[in-house]
Amino acid sequence: MKIKVGVIFGGNSVEHEVSIITAVQAMEFMDKEKYEVIPIYISKDRKWYTGVNLFKMETYKNLNNIDEKTLLVSLVKKDDNFALVKLNGLFKSVVETIDIAFPIVHGKGVEDGTLVGYLETLGIPYVGCDVLASSLGQDKVVQKQVLKSENIPVADFIWFYENEYLSDSDKILADIKKLGYPVIVKPARLGSSIGITFVNSEKNIENAINEAISYDEKIVVEKVIPNLLEVDCAVIGNHDNAETSLIGEMLTDNEFLTFEDKYLSGGGKKGGAKSTISSGFRIPAKLDKEVEERIYDLSLKAFRALNLKGVTRFDFLVNKKTKEVYVNEPNTIPGSLAFFFFTKKGLDYKDLLDRLITLGIKDYKNNSHKITSFESNVLETYNGSKGAKGKMGNKE
Repeated sequence: MKIKVGVIFGGNSVEHEVSIITAVQAMEFMDKEKYEVIPIYISKDRKWYTGVNLFKMETYKNLNNIDEKTLLVSLVKKDDNFALVKLNGLFKSVVETIDIAFPIVHGKGVEDGTLVGYLETLGIPYVGCDVLASSLGQDKVVQKQVLKSENIPVADFIWFYENEYLSDSDKILADIKKLGYPVIVKPARLGSSIGITFVNSEKNIENAINEAISYDEKIVVEKVIPNLLEVDCAVIGNHDNAETSLIGEMLTDNEFLTFEDKYLSGGGKKGGAKSTISSGFRIPAKLDKEVEERIYDLSLKAFRALNLKGVTRFDFLVNKKTKEVYVNEPNTIPGSLAFFFFTKKGLDYKDLLDRLITLGIKDYKNNSHKITSFESNVLETYNGSKGAKGKMGNKE
């Protein structure tokens, strides 16, 4: 009997369309002899849909008509099954069941732990990071703080909230000047290079901050590493067994790999439009052995420090002159699931997807043996507020 995999994608995120690209591609490559794939699309207004038309990219050309080609559903636990229940019409009938969920979502509001928190509440097995790891992976400030606590190098940075900037911009601008130009200004909880600005001097910093604030209320400003080379390395596994991919070198004519590089132009200097970001990298990267080994080591250490599992792609910043290496940020559900980083290492996309699903099932089974609740019911002896005080040992 085939395992029913519910691939969940879309969501209320500025990376909505990128999620669709990654998910449709992944569903195409899943082993159909082993898995029955059920698409579950979350629209920008947070409605959930399923249906065979969701396998086709042309379905998404006009998102306003998505309800004409699909079924509006809700994912619930019904009896011992995880069911997609039809919401259209008079009767809420079960249209499909799934055995495991595979979130392929990008960005704030979905990738940040919001979606897997719902899956955890339902008790359904799922692929990838749990709530904590997803949250750490999304917040560029907190992840840097965690990495620094583990002596993992990150670029110098400052951060602030929108209200702090509006109430005392002079202080924040002075802190940025002290950090030293050039800097990169980023929304703290977005991905795909959205809302990011490279700033050379003071005269452009306020526009960059306002751009970032238009996407997020939490902002991070990072000092640019001199003699910069940007490379990426992916990791697959969990805390028990993790494996690195080959290292990829970013190819771009810009100061950093932009959204257009990744998804619109095909990336890199060679052109050739593609639906993935694989063309934005040279794999393997041309690196000194010393730098290469440092990146592999930091990838595994950062993967563990941030409680990650599944597949994550790490962005690294390398000073080509000093050979210093810094972890820039993790991508806990990377575009195209970073499959092209593993291909030349002998792990093709179908096998990578199979390994991720197997990891999700294994993780679910391992956690099912842990104590999550107690058989006793403390409410059986509850006797109002006085009874509660007595049980807690409060003094009168």
